[in-house]
Amino acid sequence: MAACDDATIERLSLNKGGMTLVDAEGAARLYDAMGPAKEISGGSAANTLAGLAALGSRCAFIGQVADDQFGKVFAHDIRAGGIDFDTPARAAEPPTAQCLIFVTPDAQRTMNTFLGASQYLPAAALDEDAIAAAKILYLEGYLWDPEEPRAAMRRAIDAARRAEREVAFTLSEVFVIDRHGDDFRALIDEGLIDVLFANHTELAALTGESDLESGIAALAGKVPTLVVTCSADGAVAVRGAERARTDALPTRVVDTTGAGDLFAAGFLHGHVNGEPLETCLRRGAICAAEIISHYGARPEADLRALMAEKLG
Repeated sequence: MAACDDATIERLSLNKGGMTLVDAEGAARLYDAMGPAKEISGGSAANTLAGLAALGSRCAFIGQVADDQFGKVFAHDIRAGGIDFDTPARAAEPPTAQCLIFVTPDAQRTMNTFLGASQYLPAAALDEDAIAAAKILYLEGYLWDPEEPRAAMRRAIDAARRAEREVAFTLSEVFVIDRHGDDFRALIDEGLIDVLFANHTELAALTGESDLESGIAALAGKVPTLVVTCSADGAVAVRGAERARTDALPTRVVDTTGAGDLFAAGFLHGHVNGEPLETCLRRGAICAAEIISHYGARPEADLRALMAEKLG
């Protein structure tokens, strides 16, 4: 992750504010083009679990890293955060996934992701006992793109359903919906998603409705809990006949990386503890405000102390 100017984004032909998949050669090229950088553990679902664990939730992570330096750092960091992580490292190529993030002066993050070893997560790596013991299974749309982790996630959903556990899913990015929207719509129509996270652009891509309210109306009756984030305009959630919204918290915006991931962490912490919808949203907003106030997508402040201060 490195700061840059808009001219650099243009010179490198990057998708400002979005996420683009790159191969190993592209990742090396972009790394060479970066200025002084910070190397921080990440990954969308892993970031969410880091937030949940910081709030006091008990979490386990299933994901694939390689047996290399980045893989060792990731494993150390996630375990140090109190999260169970037992997936064996992959000995073969490719290396551990990397996301090269360019942050412009307006705090927009432009992500360029080399999926690396993460795209080879096998279904055999799933700990179905852990899935059955959890209150909720949380999945990220990013990893729906490669075939092997997609199969693993389908199997994980089956395991959660057999154990009568909830399934939460984040759509992750518009390009993922463009490629796999039919799959996501089928999961929703089959009643396999209990909590769906989307931002306003992802909602439009999934429903075909550019108007926020029309998009919410198109999905609200199909998922038990729908959560839609709207950047600086806060967030809206619908759960059955209940609807709530929250404003974004005022903060100094440094880097928007992980805002959605940490919003999901705050919301899910409230959700699994049976809190009112408005409180769940407020928790999400507090976590998102903390994460965008510094570089990186892992919390730096004491989230439990922040909750005590902001929620009263």
